[in-house]
Amino acid sequence: MADVAQLAGVSHQTVSRVLHDSPNVKGATRDKVTAAIRQLDYRPNSMARALVTGRSKTLGVVSSDTTFYGPASTLFGISQAAHDAGYAVNVASLRSLNRNMVLGAIERLRDQGVDGVAVIAPLQSGADAFRFVDGEFPVVVIEAVANPSVPSATVDQRAGAAAATRHLLNLGHRTVWHLAGPTDWQDAEERIVGWRSALEVENAPIVEPIRGDWSPRSGYEAGEALLSIKSLTAVFVANDQMALGLLRRLHEAGRKVPCDMSVVGFDDIPEAAYFTPPLTTVRQDFSELGKRCLHALITRIDGEEQQTRIIVPPELVVRDSSGAAPK
Repeated sequence: MADVAQLAGVSHQTVSRVLHDSPNVKGATRDKVTAAIRQLDYRPNSMARALVTGRSKTLGVVSSDTTFYGPASTLFGISQAAHDAGYAVNVASLRSLNRNMVLGAIERLRDQGVDGVAVIAPLQSGADAFRFVDGEFPVVVIEAVANPSVPSATVDQRAGAAAATRHLLNLGHRTVWHLAGPTDWQDAEERIVGWRSALEVENAPIVEPIRGDWSPRSGYEAGEALLSIKSLTAVFVANDQMALGLLRRLHEAGRKVPCDMSVVGFDDIPEAAYFTPPLTTVRQDFSELGKRCLHALITRIDGEEQQTRIIVPPELVVRDSSGAAPK
């Protein structure tokens, strides 16, 4: 830094202000310092800065299976928000989520000097870990309901499922069947609650949901059972990938969507608008979720009070796969 100051003809403090993007530097002076930084190929010493400020400007993220759209999009949303805020991100990817693995990953990231950790915990098997998290270290959990000392952020899964179900009921369908996700996924259970509550409000018949595993294959296989139900005219599917498999099976059986059966998904994956027909679905705003999660984590790092439960609203996107109930 001293070499940069000498070349630019300014003080050490002025170089520091430019590096920290302080507004109290004249434009011409900032340009001279920036030019000197480029000429010398100067890189700030992050370790030295951490010793002075007590901050590494690095955050940790614990995640598990990022092959699924939801966790992968959540990770991307957090990473983008962190980058925009000037933070680096270290990711600890786990083969599975349980108490010991989650707590171990948080401790490893903490040993690496991160300022705080965000944990993407969609599985119920990992939710138990947050009862044992050190309340003094900044941690934010996404999807899981944590203890009161650990802030959490999530998209409102119940509201999204209820909106999808109401949409189908308002189209005149007597009831709505549900192709649900795996039992250990909290999002799947929340969507069941939202679907069931919407049916209860309208006094519509409720049947047990059929389970899938999020894959198009499981949606295709569930189509066999759904095709045998003669009174069925509408299905709310817990994710778009299973909806894709179901649409394929209905097409093979000669069932027209939405003339014979309406289908609504969840997630609004980029391909959803290009299904045949284009899929009505519930959009999750992962970018907004990442921003709010990051804000909660930085607020926690700064020692400020914050809300313990952050909920991002979903959006119903109506396309061609849902229509009026057949007469």
